[in-house]
Amino acid sequence: MAYLWFKALHLIAMVCWFAGLFYLPRLFVYHAASTDSISQERFQIMERKLYRGIMNPSMIATLVFGGLMLYLNPSWFQSGWLHAKLTLIVLLVGYHHVCGAMLKKFANNANTKSHVFYRWFNEIPVIFLLAIIILAVLKPF
Repeated sequence: MAYLWFKALHLIAMVCWFAGLFYLPRLFVYHAASTDSISQERFQIMERKLYRGIMNPSMIATLVFGGLMLYLNPSWFQSGWLHAKLTLIVLLVGYHHVCGAMLKKFANNANTKSHVFYRWFNEIPVIFLLAIIILAVLKPF
């Protein structure tokens, strides 16, 4: 029964985390295209609250509940799909922190990238989501 609770909480946290991973780079698109100081200040507040208030706690909860599921199922460590999924998760955590670094640049008015860059950057979590879900559900190897 504990496993099912951990799984449900893991999925809820993962959905919240990915919502932030999809939305923060979209805010960067609009922020990079904005020219007036009022809009830029508003985006800085929105970005900071999203990152600190939703994304960080959701990432931590996702990792904790995923870790608890692994603790209850140690045999999964012998599966190739899990190694691939964990590799993608490590890369996704890296992407999360890159978003944090970009957020700091925007907060210091030091962004040098265009809104077009952020439009492409915004697509990266989609690839992670597709691959991670396919690995977790299909367990192909």
